[in-house]
Amino acid sequence: MAEEKNILMYKGHPLMRKDDLIYYGSMADTHIIMLQILEKKKVGDTEIASRVSVQLQLTDPSVKSRDRIVKKGEKAGLYTALDFGCVWLERALAGK
Repeated sequence: MAEEKNILMYKGHPLMRKDDLIYYGSMADTHIIMLQILEKKKVGDTEIASRVSVQLQLTDPSVKSRDRIVKKGEKAGLYTALDFGCVWLERALAGK
């Protein structure tokens, strides 16, 4: 019997992580956000993301991978990067 996985949701969109890559959004939509943790710093016993790359990407499989990137940037900290990515994704899905 297959176990049902609980998907983490943030502001109505799925959030999935694989090592230092975080995907925000659904592949069924036209766009997703890819966050890549570039640097970490140690605070006590915990590693905190200090530099994060943010990319707004198309989900169309017929487009070449390098042409899928619509917007990209770099932010200090995971929360700031996710906040920017959330705004980019909402605007892209709204068609603005």
